[in-house]
Amino acid sequence: MAEVLPLRALHYDLRAVGSLDVVAAPPYDVVDPDMRAELAARSPFNVVEVDLPEAPSGDDPYLHAQTTFEAWRQQGVVVQDREPAVWPATQEYETPEGERRVRHGFLCRVRVEDYGPGRIRPHERTQPGPKEDRLRLTRATRANLSPIFSLFPDPEGAAWAALEPASAANVPFGSATDAEGTTTTIWRCADEAVIATVRDLLADRELLIADGHHRYETARVYAEEVGGEGEHRYTLMFLCSMSDPGLTVLPTHRLLTAVDDGRREALRATIEESFEATPVERDALARSDAEGAAISFGYLDAFDRRPVRLTLRDTAIADRVLAGHSEAYRRLDTALLEALILKEALGMSEDDIARQAGVAYAKRAADAVAAVESGSAEAAFLLRATPVEQVRAVAEAGESMPPKSTFFHPKVPTGLLFNPLE
Repeated sequence: MAEVLPLRALHYDLRAVGSLDVVAAPPYDVVDPDMRAELAARSPFNVVEVDLPEAPSGDDPYLHAQTTFEAWRQQGVVVQDREPAVWPATQEYETPEGERRVRHGFLCRVRVEDYGPGRIRPHERTQPGPKEDRLRLTRATRANLSPIFSLFPDPEGAAWAALEPASAANVPFGSATDAEGTTTTIWRCADEAVIATVRDLLADRELLIADGHHRYETARVYAEEVGGEGEHRYTLMFLCSMSDPGLTVLPTHRLLTAVDDGRREALRATIEESFEATPVERDALARSDAEGAAISFGYLDAFDRRPVRLTLRDTAIADRVLAGHSEAYRRLDTALLEALILKEALGMSEDDIARQAGVAYAKRAADAVAAVESGSAEAAFLLRATPVEQVRAVAEAGESMPPKSTFFHPKVPTGLLFNPLE
């Protein structure tokens, strides 16, 4: 069973920094150099200085993170609570369709355990590079700087029902609005009765990591590296109900960037043999016809520029190329695309896919179409969003989905709270 606890949080002293707006940042893996520069210009205390460190004169960035974080604590820029608390949080945002939604959850610490039934499950494969970077940063700062985003089953919404009165009765600790207009607001709740209620509710619930797999696996390695019992056995998480009405999952589209003549013919042959192709308008490429429909995705290439929706002719094709996998996994659009198109037709290895050698990604359908039309990509596969229930079914089967099978929107900011590991 997952062990969920309050934490004696490290957090910014807002009297020293002004507001969370100027010090919070998106997770490190979505911050490009231009965005980092813009964030760092907002405040000398912006969290990118430690979460995505750049040392002057090319010195060790991890040493820079360590000395900077220590200086902030000594100067009172970052302070630690005297008593443990959980932190209710809301995120108000706009979907790509223009609908306003509010996602509810809370920040806490969770005991680091091996993956397994009844405890914590991953849903996507990870790569070694980011894990090594995050491990070196954890060693340097001895803190979790960014929360892992996890989901738990709670169809009645009981956890938020327990936390909402505590947030409604108190002034928010702070809020931060990002470049996309998402406003994240957090409250501090030290009420022991509320904390006990939430702990009891989650005592027998399984957690599913939605975002932050590399950070969780880093936390596991770090806990074993330090050894024994202590604060390092826990990691910072944002927990959200799978049934929360504000939960949104978006797709990530695939782009082909290295299609020579041989691969082009193999791709064409596989599409003609395995899929029914239905012409669609460009703006309908990423739309699903119906929930639970057969495996399908939009397709556009630079050769005939004819937008079509490809629908798998027979599930036996998926059963063949995904033999040995669970039923839930064999019905994933992303799994079929990876196995049949990327690996079988185009001859890509898992290492090629991990290094993005010949394949790239786009979050927005319009960007994927623009990449093909501009010539920066030879073809685009526009995917449907994977339902949360399907994500859960694959995880419960003990399998991990292909990379970038889901995009839980919006991201949870870094810099709201820190979890000390000593």
